[in-house]
Amino acid sequence: MRRHLEVGERIVRTEALHGGITAETRRLTVRRRDGDTRDLVLRTFVDVEHAEDRLNREADALTLLTGTGVPAPGLVAVDPTAARCEYPSLLMTHLAGRTVLDDEGLETRVPLLARQLVAIHALRPAQRPRKYVTLTTADTVVTPKGADAAAWAAAIDVIRRPAPPCEGRFLHRDFQPGNVLFEVPPPGPAGARITGVVDWAATSWGPTDLDVAHCSTNLALLHGPVWGLRFAEAYEEAGGVPAAATSERLYWRVRSGLAFAEEVTSVSQPWREAGRTELTTRTVEERLDAYVTALMDTLG
Repeated sequence: MRRHLEVGERIVRTEALHGGITAETRRLTVRRRDGDTRDLVLRTFVDVEHAEDRLNREADALTLLTGTGVPAPGLVAVDPTAARCEYPSLLMTHLAGRTVLDDEGLETRVPLLARQLVAIHALRPAQRPRKYVTLTTADTVVTPKGADAAAWAAAIDVIRRPAPPCEGRFLHRDFQPGNVLFEVPPPGPAGARITGVVDWAATSWGPTDLDVAHCSTNLALLHGPVWGLRFAEAYEEAGGVPAAATSERLYWRVRSGLAFAEEVTSVSQPWREAGRTELTTRTVEERLDAYVTALMDTLG
């Protein structure tokens, strides 16, 4: 890291930042020659598959986002092959704000999230990132214990169909509350604003519905199924353009919900570590079941 500090600067403190799943993240406090300090953030991929590809994609995305108005960290340096670091790593500027996962103030934050996602989808990079990838198949879905069997069978049948055609847009691909920083000044949630969007390692080109569905599912599991449905509405209200056909919107939203069925434990653990201790694996499974059932009821 010292290779990328200014003359006379030194690192005086490190702090682990929690909440992520794939990377170890640290805030580095750097003391300047004049005594003032600034912060940098180091993302380290320890035993992560395809780390080189993910870090190269993130570095490219941060370079692209410079000057666009989308609040993202600035790239300082990247070592995708661990040529100089112990593990593949990326160094970037630190953004003010914090993730907010509480229920309080959600009615204010959801429209802000929606508007931010519309702004991301409006980007037109000179060079498109690679096409999106989805891994969940009808045969890999893990139906939660006690779930509505009929609803889940119907949902699984939905993703047996070919993916709908799409025009394609720039996607964050992991846009969700855990990757958005907020500043919530007094007097409270009503004055909240977004200060940053982080974790751009999965940027892709594909249907806007993929990002909408992913954030909707996260909100449904964090706060209840109604908020997953509400986010999709807020995205359209903010000027976002999802698929025209209801069947196509259903395809992407169901696909996202079913994908989470394979990852409930890994997804819910960081939420509990962040203070949402009531979100046990079982509670999240029940919310996922209710959300998938609601999707089939409203769009199916």
